[in-house]
Amino acid sequence: MKVLRLLPLSMAVGLAFAGTTHAQSLVELYESARAYDATYQSARSQYDASLARAEQARANILPTAGLSAGVQRSEFQNNNPVTDRYYGTQNATLSASQPLYRPANLAAYEQGKRQVDIAQAQLVAAEQDLLVRLSQAYFDVLGARDSLTFVRAQKAAVAEQLAAAKRNFEVGTSTVTDTREAQARYDLVIAQEIAAENDLRVRKIALDQLVGKNNAEPRPFAAPVALPALVPEDVNTWVLQAEDVHPGIRQARASLDVAQLETRKAEAGHKPTLDLQASYSVTNNLNGSATTGLANPDFRTKVGTVGLALNVPLFAGFSVQNRIRETLSLEDKARSDLEGARRTVAQNTRTAFFGVLSGHSQVKALEAAEASSQSALDANKLGYQVGVRINIDVLNAQSQLYQTKRDLAAARYNVLVGGLKLRQANGTLVAEDLQGVNALLAR
Repeated sequence: MKVLRLLPLSMAVGLAFAGTTHAQSLVELYESARAYDATYQSARSQYDASLARAEQARANILPTAGLSAGVQRSEFQNNNPVTDRYYGTQNATLSASQPLYRPANLAAYEQGKRQVDIAQAQLVAAEQDLLVRLSQAYFDVLGARDSLTFVRAQKAAVAEQLAAAKRNFEVGTSTVTDTREAQARYDLVIAQEIAAENDLRVRKIALDQLVGKNNAEPRPFAAPVALPALVPEDVNTWVLQAEDVHPGIRQARASLDVAQLETRKAEAGHKPTLDLQASYSVTNNLNGSATTGLANPDFRTKVGTVGLALNVPLFAGFSVQNRIRETLSLEDKARSDLEGARRTVAQNTRTAFFGVLSGHSQVKALEAAEASSQSALDANKLGYQVGVRINIDVLNAQSQLYQTKRDLAAARYNVLVGGLKLRQANGTLVAEDLQGVNALLAR
């Protein structure tokens, strides 16, 4: 009977490690997802666009230069004395301007740099979201595969129990009730197997869609499974880390800076502007002009200028004052958004921390429950052989054991994904964090 009891477990182990030769690790699939995922690529493009937009704002504080040229041909007619002739003009002008005092342009340049900070924070948030989504999809496939493995192992065990019940009924040592109970449990496990197969199929489709590969095969856990400890163990430490690094807080802080700079731009509406301007022009007159006649048919004029251009606003219909009121209100809004982001991050971090802490405790409890369920199954099988237990007791013990195994596997996956979600919650999640999870997988 000991050999028969170990048969389903050996099948489970064999199925769990089947196909690992061509399986991909979590890090390998992350590299594929990073190059394929549309959401992450969108954030990357937005970041690149923000860099270009910042350079556009920088152009407003740099010098500008331009070159213009023209050619004209004119006809001159006069009655007294009778004159009818043509003359032409060729001109070229090179001009340059350097802003010396334009506070609005300087504020816009600073805003462009803050917009880059916002886009960078959004890109970090998109990368962290991709890490969590990939890890969740990865372990969803492993969890569905484990469920199918345990269901099939339970089916083999129930089939064994059904065969034993039929043999005992044929020799008259048990009633037909035992056979019918075993048959009912076997039919139920068949239905569970069909559902588990479909769930695995759906989970694999979701993972394939995320990484851009067909038939991606995640690696299972290496045995024995040793989950990483939660470090640091103080929830306040996790919350304090979020203040400086969380992309949501960084984005809200940069948005506040943008709002404050917008107020500076509005206040610049009252201030003068000063530019340094220079130009050099050359004009060629061919065949004279309308005033010189033919005495001097061809001549050239060269003009160079350098100067300062001052513009002082006097009155704009109170638009500047109202614009300042608007930007001050938007500053208050941005300040409130920053405080709201801090509170949300702190709450999410605490929730994720205690979720991981509870998950570790649940894994330990389920490990003890697995050992107890195995002992209970062994005792019920022995009791069934000596006649102190009935067939339904053995079937219930089998069901409890494999349900505990499924719950334990799911709890381990939840702890690992929960650890990544905790780092996402406080903003410290990076791609290197996958290495620690990857080390737990089979080679």
